Parts: sequence; structure tokens; C-alpha cells
Amino acid sequence: MTLSCDVAIIGAGTAGMAAYRAARVHTDRVLLIEAAHYGTTCARVGCMPSKLLIAAADAAETVREAHRFGVLAEPPRIDGRAVMQRVRSERDRFVGFVLDTVHGWPEATRLFGRARFVGANALDVDGQRVEARSVVIATGSRPRVPPGWRERLGARLIVNDDVFDWTDLPSSLAVVGAGVIGLELALALHRLGVRVRLFARSARVGPLTDPELQALAQTLFSEALPLTRHAATLDPVLDDDQVVIGGERFDALLCASGREPNLDGLGLEALGLPRDADGRLGLDRHTGQWGSSHVFVAGDVTDDRPLLHEAADAGRIAGDNAARWPDVHHRPRRAPLAVVFSDPQIALAGASHAELTAAGTPFDTGRVSFADQGRSRVMLVNRGALHVYAEQGTGRLLGAEMIGPAAEHLGHLLAWSVQRGDTVQQMLDSPFYHPVVEEGLRTALRQVQSDLHLPSPPIENCLDCDTSAEAGA
Repeated sequence: MTLSCDVAIIGAGTAGMAAYRAARVHTDRVLLIEAAHYGTTCARVGCMPSKLLIAAADAAETVREAHRFGVLAEPPRIDGRAVMQRVRSERDRFVGFVLDTVHGWPEATRLFGRARFVGANALDVDGQRVEARSVVIATGSRPRVPPGWRERLGARLIVNDDVFDWTDLPSSLAVVGAGVIGLELALALHRLGVRVRLFARSARVGPLTDPELQALAQTLFSEALPLTRHAATLDPVLDDDQVVIGGERFDALLCASGREPNLDGLGLEALGLPRDADGRLGLDRHTGQWGSSHVFVAGDVTDDRPLLHEAADAGRIAGDNAARWPDVHHRPRRAPLAVVFSDPQIALAGASHAELTAAGTPFDTGRVSFADQGRSRVMLVNRGALHVYAEQGTGRLLGAEMIGPAAEHLGHLLAWSVQRGDTVQQMLDSPFYHPVVEEGLRTALRQVQSDLHLPSPPIENCLDCDTSAEAGA
């Protein structure tokens, strides 16, 4: 028997679930198709379990560094089994919330199986034919592994998905890939007593694009853990049940060399839809639509800002438009915001340095170092720097990059200001308490405001003007 629906959604992760909710506003004839398991990447193998591991590592580091405050404590003893028991238990709890949500939806709107296009409006789901007026593809992504490594290393090759099923910590681990996933996990495991070496395929460590900040990140992380950069020609081998790489032996190799979209096996050739010269799908991120077709794409499968909040937004847009199709609506997107939960943390808000430079946008940079920033020094987290980018001529904040304390919080303030279109002067006119890390942001804003050479506001309207009377007060 053929199943018929208005909207078929392939994939029940963050984007797929958001698409389902948005489509159900317009029609009950929605079918959510999942091939592997319910539960988002974030809850199962991403955001939440990784932060659980990082929280344990931070606790160990707090004990280890307590002597710097005059607080004497015994060196931490890491119980790897207890660490991983909490990670798995809390991970399962988060996954359980997602499962409860999905299983609470009408059973008639869910179908388990692997979907493949067999026509423009027809899918085969493990032998079940589904005909849909429109389709949302939200199949996510998977870790990318260099050719031959799985065959060569067998079970000693792992990806981040595998880490959170550990029952104990290994004694040693090689981590290949110094992006967000590799950097977070390598630092956390190093602090938990695992002998770790992080291999960066290039000189870069983390996502910072500002050359000054990227150089600072390389210095700080080289001091934080064993790090090998320019490791583009790695050739790991298995010897006596250990991985040999870079002249060292490890219990296993964690490959964090990026992710690739789950597009294979979907039968997309049956659609004949446009792709660019690099084979990427011709998508409009403000509608989710592929070309001018009835097919919409959302989430990590698009390789566009692979973050949970972006996937949720993209899914909502795609699901809404799939249900409305052909009456497609153009939706706004939020200001970019990305955070790395390393130590020090990293945040990028609004346009990055690389994006502004590539676009030829005229901008000035405000800088602050956290080395002598008051509150940061009090807490002994005085490492890193913040750069803010403001448009010449208008003083509008365009973006910021930082590595340093409280980046997860400062990043939000900066992204909100970018989205509102705040000028540097408007940000300076906002309250800054003392002593807080946010005062470092004010320092950077004051510097860029001076460099912009914009007319000063009338003194009676200025909340952050250094008048002679104020200076002497």
C-alpha cells in the first residue's frame, strides 16, 4: 500500500524535529522518516555528552590549580569509570527527553526505515512507497575518516560518537584534527589524566580567523597540551594492538577530521536539481528550498553553520515552507554565533575577520588583552584577547572574535548587538559593572571608537565620554 502525505521529512534529528513541528502547524499529513535512531546528534554524541566530559575535566583542573590561590589540596585522583558513568547516565537522560517528545507524536506520522527517492515526489522506505507533495531532507552528517584508516586500524580507530560509550578512560589517545570537536575532547581528556597528543593537519588550531588571535590560540593551546601542527601527512599504523603515529604509541586514535553530509543513498540523481561547481546543493538558506523545487534541505546535511540553534532554525524554516509550497516565504536568520568550550574558550559573533576581509568591507578593529584585565586576573584566568570589528563611516558593530575567559557569555552579548545593528557608541552607552570580565569588552570598544574618528555625540547625551570633569572626579 502506498502512503500519501503532504510533507515527508527524512531525518529525525534537531532539524527534522523542528521541520516536523513547523509543518504540523499547517497540515496533519506529515510523515517523519528515520533510518537509524531517534535522538539528536546534540543529545547523543555532541553538545551535551561532550560538555559533561568537559565539566569533569574542569573540576579536576580546579583542584589542580587551587594552590595558586593559597588553597592547598591533594592532587586530584581521576576515577575514569565514575567519570564515564556520569557522562553516559546524564547523556541517556538528555536522549530520553528527545525520545519522549518523538514518541508523543502520533504513530501514524512516524515511519522507521531508510528513504530513497524513486521519483520527483516518490520515496522508497525499505520497500514501502511514500508519495509526498513536498520533502524535507534533514539527514545530518557523519565523521569524515581518511581512506584506508578504518581498514588499517580496525577497532583502534574511533570517532567522537564512540567516546561517550566508554566505560572507562583510556591511558593514551592520539587526536587527529584541531577543529572544535578535536580541540574540546583533547583538552578535556588531557586534564582527566589521559596521555593525549593533538595533531593539527595545518598550522591552525580552532576556528578563529583573525590572524593575530589565531596565532595567540596556537601559543596558548601549545602550552595547554601536547600539540603537533602541520601534520598533514600522517600515516598511522597498528602495531601490537597499539596505534603508532608521529613516532608515539597510543591505545587508540580519535579521528576528528571534520564531518561530511549524509547525502549518499538518497537517490538524489532522480531529482536532477542544481548543484554548484563543487557539487554543493543549490540552496537558499532563507527558505531552505533547493532551487525552485518542492524539496527543502535543513541542518548539518547542508554544511552551513553546523550548530544546534542553526539546525533548529533551518528546520523550522524548511518545514514551514515545505507545508506552504509553492507559497514559499523568505525568513530572516540570526546573527552568527559560535562557541568552543575549550580553556580558554573561543567565541565568534557576527561576521568573522575572514568574511569581512573577503567581502572587502571597510572596518576598524578594537583590541583588548585579558592578561591584565582586572576580574580575569582576580580569577587567574587572565589569558587571551578580544577583537571587535566596526564598520568605518557608521561605527556599526559587524562582528567579533575572541579567545579568553567567559567567551560563551561575551559571545552572546556581541551577537545580540550585531543582530540589533548597534553602533559602538550605543554599546558603550550600555551599563558595565565593576569588576567584571565584560569591562574588557568596553576597553576594546573604546579603542575602536577612537580609531573610527566619528563625530562625538553631544556631551549632554553621552554616557561614556571622558570629560575633564569626569576625569578629575
